[in-house]
Amino acid sequence: MKPVYYENGALKMLDQTLLPTEEVTHSYTDYREIATAIVDMIVRGAPAIGVTAGYGVYFGALEFEGLPREAFLKEMETVCQVLRATRPTAVNLFWAVDRMEGVIENNAEKTPAEITALLKTEADAICSEDIQMCRDMGAYGAELIHRKDTILTHCNAGALATADYGTALGVVRAAWEAGKEISVYADETRPFLQGARLTAYELHKDGIPVTLITDNMAGWMMKQGKIDCVVVGADRIARNGDVANKIGTYSVSILAKAHGIPFYVAAPTSTIDFNMWSGDDIVIEERDTREISHIKGQQIAPDGVRMENPAFDVTPHQNVTAIITEKGVVYPPFDLSIPRLQDK
Repeated sequence: MKPVYYENGALKMLDQTLLPTEEVTHSYTDYREIATAIVDMIVRGAPAIGVTAGYGVYFGALEFEGLPREAFLKEMETVCQVLRATRPTAVNLFWAVDRMEGVIENNAEKTPAEITALLKTEADAICSEDIQMCRDMGAYGAELIHRKDTILTHCNAGALATADYGTALGVVRAAWEAGKEISVYADETRPFLQGARLTAYELHKDGIPVTLITDNMAGWMMKQGKIDCVVVGADRIARNGDVANKIGTYSVSILAKAHGIPFYVAAPTSTIDFNMWSGDDIVIEERDTREISHIKGQQIAPDGVRMENPAFDVTPHQNVTAIITEKGVVYPPFDLSIPRLQDK
């Protein structure tokens, strides 16, 4: 299940706003349209956004490679700025654009056509690395899952949030493939319903037992002993282990802590912001309140009522049992264990 991939000279994206009832794939060759697709959540999930942004820079270079070198370099600054401005919270976006900018800066003496070819190679590398990171993450995370465990997850951190396989759902898939006979409870994840529309869709399609619940049912399921652990993804992890993820994750972490349930975060090291000391500095994206007032175009809230729509919240490191990465599992104190990942 690949939400974003390069094929026949175009970037293909599975339109996640139409799932689970329609499976429609769009083709893109214009970096501006790619940027809009990120904003509109045609593609979503931090790793997938990073992959998309990498290819977005490449398609921008394709558009301008016929210009003289200096003009080309100037246009590429604009391309990178446009892509950076799409969504503020997911650090993978900035990580990927930084990598692409590094290619441009380190090869500025080359012709625009040569730089463009190098950007394609780098975008392909970002994509293939993401797939391998998810596989490695899954293998490490599966070791934390016991036979017949029931896992609660929030939002969608599956194949649809990455180039393939998934982060949190990569752990689930690896445990299932290891014969551990696990099952999953998926929060619906208001307001955009990524759990209902995407996570339940992915797991059901893969034949992994999944039960969909509303967000406010999670605590009661824990109280009844139906949840053995929580596994979620992340959009940005600070150096001290604070985790930004889809709104509602913070509440789940408090519930898990109150019930003595392990709370695991699965994310590649590209999601860790090693320069950000705590989650207090993470910029939280505010999205269109129509996502609250409407579902699939159907109005559910009264006209004129005040609304707020933060897309993410920050789970403090004190609520996190462990962070699963492609380089291994790290445990508290995170301000010591996370920086060591840079040395691996």
